[in-house]
Amino acid sequence: MKIGILHPGAMGAAVAATASNSGCEVYWVSEGRSQRTFQRAEGLQDARTLKVLCELCPVIVSICPPEFAEPLAEQVRSTRFLGTFLDANALAPERKVRMAARMEAAGIRFVDGGVIGLPPAGPGETWLILSGMAAPDVAGYFSSGPITAEVIGTEVGRASALKMCFAAHNKGLIALRSAVLATAQHYGVLEDLKQQWTRRGLSLNTIEREIQRAAPKAWRWAPEMREIAATLEAAGMPPEFHFAAAEIYSRLREFKDTDDAKMADILGKLASADQAS
Repeated sequence: MKIGILHPGAMGAAVAATASNSGCEVYWVSEGRSQRTFQRAEGLQDARTLKVLCELCPVIVSICPPEFAEPLAEQVRSTRFLGTFLDANALAPERKVRMAARMEAAGIRFVDGGVIGLPPAGPGETWLILSGMAAPDVAGYFSSGPITAEVIGTEVGRASALKMCFAAHNKGLIALRSAVLATAQHYGVLEDLKQQWTRRGLSLNTIEREIQRAAPKAWRWAPEMREIAATLEAAGMPPEFHFAAAEIYSRLREFKDTDDAKMADILGKLASADQAS
């Protein structure tokens, strides 16, 4: 099976590797992509343009920052692609349902997906959650790891609902802890707070490591928090917490793609006077 990946970022490259390990020919589009993407796409076949990719590949996987997901799906639809489209982006279930309706009206099979976990170093760390009528077929193209594909139903939106709920807790908690630590630093009680957390069994190393890992990806997580807020609101829950989390991550956008974000710099950025408004 020929599979197109849009686009091989850190997670997209892991998705591509899983498809390749499962016996698929994996293509990407080099047009307009950065040098970092070229490096991640090493070993994949270059279709050069989206139009050619859609002609070559019966299956296309979209995995990109949330704000680009719908425009990218529309670009694929505009090529008159008639295969299977897996949207594996962090979007609210209602958005996926609307996207599916437009794609299916154009003759495209739509599969809802969401990735849970970090780009994996090995098997059993990261899951590609799938739902939709064609989900079992797509799961077969990701059978050999390192990412594990799991089908949780035939209803579009179900995979995204699980992704949103998981990220609401996981990434929301990281945002909350970031804000609390920055506030403690502002009031001069940071070390006292850390001592209280340690007394209650929390691992400061784990908390700080999670925040440091989050900072380089915060620019992507901010729009994801807004998708989570929309998901919660549609379920009758208050969305304000995750709108606040989006603001927390927006303040860390300058750490994009950094490899060695320091806690002092992260907290300083969050608590800086020019961000107070």
